[in-house]
Order: sequence, then C-alpha cells, then structure tokens
Amino acid sequence: MDKIKEKLKNLPMSPGVYIMRDSSGEVIYVGKSKLLKNRVSQYFMHSKNHTPKTLAMVEHIADFDYIMTDTEVEALVLECNLIKKYRPKYNILLKDDKQYPYIKLTLGEPYPRVYITRKVIRDGSKYFGPYMSAYNVKNALDTIKRVFKVRSCSKRLSPNQCSLRPCLYHHIGQCSAPCSGSISQEEYRDTFNRIEAVLDGKYNKITSELEEMMYDASDRLEFEKAARYRDRIEALKILGEKQKMISTSVDNRDIIGIYKGELEYCIQIFYMRGGKIQGSEYFVINEIDSEKAEVLSEFVKQYYFTATNIPREILLSDNIDDIDEIEAWLSEKTGHKIKLLVPVRGEKAKLINTVLKNAEESLRQHIFKMNREISEQNDVLAELSKLLSLNKIPFRIESYDISNISGAESVGVCVVYNNAKPAKKCYRKFNIKTVEGADDYESTKEVISRRINRAYAEAEAIERGELAEDKAKFLPLPDLILLDGGKGHVSTIRLLMETLGEDIEVFGMVKDDNHRTRTITDDTTEYDIDTDSRLFRFLYELQEEVHRFAIEAFRKRHENTSVFSALEAIDGVGPAKRKKLLNVFMSIDRIKTADINELAEVIDRHTAENVYNYFHEGDDNDGQA
Repeated sequence: MDKIKEKLKNLPMSPGVYIMRDSSGEVIYVGKSKLLKNRVSQYFMHSKNHTPKTLAMVEHIADFDYIMTDTEVEALVLECNLIKKYRPKYNILLKDDKQYPYIKLTLGEPYPRVYITRKVIRDGSKYFGPYMSAYNVKNALDTIKRVFKVRSCSKRLSPNQCSLRPCLYHHIGQCSAPCSGSISQEEYRDTFNRIEAVLDGKYNKITSELEEMMYDASDRLEFEKAARYRDRIEALKILGEKQKMISTSVDNRDIIGIYKGELEYCIQIFYMRGGKIQGSEYFVINEIDSEKAEVLSEFVKQYYFTATNIPREILLSDNIDDIDEIEAWLSEKTGHKIKLLVPVRGEKAKLINTVLKNAEESLRQHIFKMNREISEQNDVLAELSKLLSLNKIPFRIESYDISNISGAESVGVCVVYNNAKPAKKCYRKFNIKTVEGADDYESTKEVISRRINRAYAEAEAIERGELAEDKAKFLPLPDLILLDGGKGHVSTIRLLMETLGEDIEVFGMVKDDNHRTRTITDDTTEYDIDTDSRLFRFLYELQEEVHRFAIEAFRKRHENTSVFSALEAIDGVGPAKRKKLLNVFMSIDRIKTADINELAEVIDRHTAENVYNYFHEGDDNDGQA
C-alpha cells in the first residue's frame, strides 16, 4: 500500500486509462477516466460504497499503471484495445468475437484472398461485418467468387512464384489462376478493389462498369464474353437485393435492451434493416454485482469495437455515462454521424419495450437450457458413479492417451472434463522422455507421474506464497482417471497410484475391433453399458476426444521435428532463419521447390545457396533464374 499511496499522489488530473495488476504482475482490470487522479484514488477509499466485486478486486491490487491521453475519446479507444488484449478477470467481458462471421480481404498479400472468418486480427487485412447470419454471408461470398473469379486456395503466392499448374477451379471457369500467371498482379488487385466496393454496398458503380464492358464486348461481336458480363451483372443485382449490409437508410438501426435477472443480465439486440427486423441475438452476462449502466456501456463498446458497418442510429433501453464519448468514437470510426438514443415515448420506445420483453424471455430460455444441461450432466456422472461403485460423484475426469509411430516421437496427452463437459484450457501435452519404443504402459505411467508431480510442486508453491491458487495449471487432482486402454493399462496406473499414495480411481475405456468404444473396465472386470444410454454416448465422446487430441499433438511434434532436422542440418540456418523461411514458404516442400532467387528474398544469398544445394544435390541444373 505504501507504493500505491505514493503513486496516487503523482496521478495527473487528465483523461487516460489505468491498469490494475495483481502480485504476479497479471492485469486484472482496465478502466478509463476523465480525471485519472480522482477515479483511481476512489478505489482505495470509501470502500463502503464499493460493490462486492470491486472490493474483491481491490484486495488483489498489488500495483497499477496509467496512460494519459489527450481526450476522453482516445481513453475510450485505448481502454477497448487493452481489454481485448488482456481480457482482465474483473472487467465485464463479452464472448470472443470469433462468434461473429466476417468477410476478410487479405489485402496485405501480393495476390489477396477473400474468405469467411470469425476472428479479427491486425494483419493488414480488411474486414466486413459482423454479419447477422453465417448462411447469408456464405451466399454473398459464393456470389463474389463466382462473379470475380478470385482464388479459393490458401497458397502464399508472390510475383516470382506464378508459374504453377492451375487447378481444377481455373479449368471450370471459377478462378482466374494468378498462380499460373494467367492474370497480372495489377489486374488481380484491381479485381479486389471491385470486391471491396461491392462489400461497401457500391453495387451501382460496379454494375455500371460491367455494363460498359458488356456493351463494348457486344460491339466487337464477342458475344460469349458479353454474356459472361451479363451474368455477373445479374448476380450482383441479386446480391445487392439480398445482402443485409448496413446502408445510410434512416430505417437501419440496432435496438439494444438490457434485462436484469436474479443472477445475471441479458442483453438483447435487434437488427432493423430497411424498416424491418432482420435478425436478433442475445448475450447473458454474469455480472449481477455491476450496475446496469456499466454493463450496457461495456457491451456497446466491446460489441462495436470490431464492427466495420454500423448503423447511423443505435437505440438503448437505458442511459449510460459515457454516451457522448461512444458517439464521438463511433462517428470517427465510421466517418459519419452516429447517434445513440434512449427513447422514452413514441414508436422507438415501443421498439425498446419489445426488445426488453424478448430479453426477459431469452434469459428464461437460457436458464432453462442451462439447468437441463446441468441435470443431464449430473445424471450421467451419477450413473457412472453407480456403475463403477465410486465413493463420490467424479466432478473432474481426466483421460490419457499415447500416440507414436513405431515408438518414435511418442506424445502423451491429458484431456479434462469438468462436470461432464470438456475443459480445453486444462488439456495438456507431454513429450515422452524416458521410454524408448512403443511401450504404452510405461509411457502412460510417465505422463501421469509427471502430471501429479507438477501438481505437488504447485501445491508447495501456493503454500509458500509463490503462486496464486487460480494460476495453478495442474491442480486440482482428478476424481477419476479414464485411460484409453484396457486391463493392462489400468493395472499399471493403479499400481502407480498406490506408490504415490493417491486415492484416485482408475478405469480403462476398451474399443472393439472397429476401434470404437465398446465398454469400460478395471484391471479384472468389464462393465456392461447400454449402447443407447447417455452414459455410453458420454464415454464415446470422451474417448474420441482424447484420441483426436493425441493424434493432433503427435502430428504437430512430428512436423516440428521434421522441419527442424531438415533445415537446421544446413550450414548457416539457425532458429531465426528457419522461422523466416517457414513464415514465407509455409512448408518444407515449398522450400525444396524454391529457386535461389526466391530463397534470397527471405534470407541472405550465401545461406540461400546452401539451402538450395542441400535439397538439389545431384541435380543437373543450378537453379539460377
């Protein structure tokens, strides 16, 4: 506190962002303020006015940083950026923006691509969205590809690599084949300028250009070419009618309402386009200790942070403190005036009331669905506990599997299910270190031994005050271990548990001759399970998941090992140059087929010659361009 008090004295009376950190240095909260000194100081005084959530956060603050800004709008934008970057524990967080479909134009590439993505990253690309319907955006993308004949492949093309054989899409008239040099880089990029215009809603401009080309081709008696232009025009007109992209129409607005339940908030958003409700979505936020205005404000900022097309009017059910700053930010972001309104009478107020009624119903259905899922999970775990005569319901179940080829590059994995649901953040991979050859029993023993010993080490670190309990990666220990194997696996690991003094139940999941889940076993007895039961479906899902994760881990290790051994055996190639080569060429096969000039664009020429000669030893040519 002495350190914090000293910092508080030096805080400026200016707008900015403050960043709260815990004892381990992790960011636990990000906020903004018109006056940094006043706002940050409030956290450490007048605690009787704090919510339980704020009190809990203040207890964990070990230090804070701040960044001054010139304006409140700049502070708001910086706050949004930092929340997205750190996703702090005590901030109100929406789900990651992967849930929303966007259309992405990779304009940073020499030969761009266009495709659907659910993640927005700063990589020089341009994004359009978010869209209300993945179905609609897929149809729009299919039309764009058909009209403009752009590539669908993920090849990383450069101007020096356009001599490949075109694929089937080119032969059936669906790709202009920049990979084979069938279209110049300038012409291909001009195509993307047209695609960008279409996604911006400028259909008339593009169709006018295509009409000129159609008439010009017709005048030259090139009727087949003119017909292709005609088909493109018709496709774009249909797309323009169907697309639910946001225009400048006053009948386009988003309507957002927030409803407070007993344990959570529900935010409902309606999308009005052309005067009609075109779609809706709801979000459940477990922040019952936060004020309604705060939750709504954070929703608006995070929801529109990555949006590229925003209506001129956004209706809100409740007022928020920073409505002016958000308006200014969104107006600057879009290049036109955005209004946030809180209607109290008239037609717009009726729309808000409709949204609020839907928010209440959406929350009711959400709670019903969650309770039903929890009930089903509890039933499955209770049935499993009864079948295996366990002492308690197994909340945390861990499953283990080993993957290798003839014992080489063995990888062990641990998959975790909490309350019968996969907890992917808890999944772990282990490269087998002490076992040689394809010995599944000993490999599984090594993996579980290492996993439990890591848990012991974390428990000791927590006891010494060196590790926060919520930062532990191997705690708690499982209630039940289900091995991807039979009686031999179970016998080996049960003996390990006795040696370690751990009372963890261990069973195996046995597969049939078709490599599908058949039953569950201990070291002596197999248990009969109804194959139509929820328990059997749960075990089948678990065994498939651990097997999938094991194969994925093995492939990753095998690829890394192969690339490492192939490249770092070359004189002059270290980790940095290996990384550069893979970033550009994407695979070892592409590196093998590159000539010296292409390699020299990425690394120095002397090393490029070494790489080329390594892969072309014995060839008749020297690979010079």
